[in-house]
Amino acid sequence: MKKYTYTEKKDTRSGFGAGLHEAGKRNENVVALCADLKGSLKMDDFANEFPDRYIQVGIAEANMIGMAAGLTIGGKIPFTGTFANFSTGRVYDQIRQSVAYSNKNVKICASHAGLTLGEDGATHQILEDIGLMKMLPGMTVINPCDYNQTKAATLAILEHEGPVYLRFGRPSVPIFTPADQDFQIGKAWMVNEGKDVTIIATGHMVWKAIEAGEELEKLGIDAEIINIHTIKPLDEEAILKSVQKTGCVVTCEEHNKFGGLGESVARLLTTQFPAPQEFVAVNDSFGESGTPDELMTKYGLDTVNIVEAVQAVLKRKK
Repeated sequence: MKKYTYTEKKDTRSGFGAGLHEAGKRNENVVALCADLKGSLKMDDFANEFPDRYIQVGIAEANMIGMAAGLTIGGKIPFTGTFANFSTGRVYDQIRQSVAYSNKNVKICASHAGLTLGEDGATHQILEDIGLMKMLPGMTVINPCDYNQTKAATLAILEHEGPVYLRFGRPSVPIFTPADQDFQIGKAWMVNEGKDVTIIATGHMVWKAIEAGEELEKLGIDAEIINIHTIKPLDEEAILKSVQKTGCVVTCEEHNKFGGLGESVARLLTTQFPAPQEFVAVNDSFGESGTPDELMTKYGLDTVNIVEAVQAVLKRKK
């Protein structure tokens, strides 16, 4: 098992803030729109340096999406910012009609995704957003794993033409990917090569998968771990190559088991290489109030759950 260490924990939303600030320096057409959550989205540096390109919309998310779509007509590159729940569920109609249907170059940037929003509870958490967004034709869906990868992803979507949903989170998590990484939309990142089982993880679950890989090594199980930061378009080649080698797969995501990464992998395997699969995801449930760690444990998104899923899928492979 390849060893990963970290010296610092930082929230992925800060990676977005740093990436947005750099994007503003690189391209004068970048415009940031925020629905009254500038501090939470870490958009302060951009707003301070480029006040003429920062629009505080207020608590009017539907208007924000419509304004962003309109700005693209004049050649601007709008980045919208609010919580993931309000970035998707609250404004799905506006995204579908004004952004996706028209293939507008809008970057929908969503913080506080999943359970790890924590104490704000189920009304502010969202576990359906990946499913909502990946079903929209032409929408790119990205869910990076740490600060560095989120910053790199933010800069990558600047160069991508078309609508993007960029999902990130609130809690501080280990920084373990390179600061100078080459982030390629739609290309998986091989975390660890192995031969017994494939573990495919996204977002905050990538570090959990690394921890699980270390525990599995103690049990004599050699896990191949893949970071799927881009859920759509899916790196089908990387997934098939791995599962054809290992013969089974566990998918891990901070999302409902319905509609997320796991279902995308299952669709691919069903049509091209049927293999046993186990899902580490929220089991058709809303969240609740609690600390991020408490919620991840209660809803089955912990390191121990990945280990147990691997043991279950290995039995099915045999």
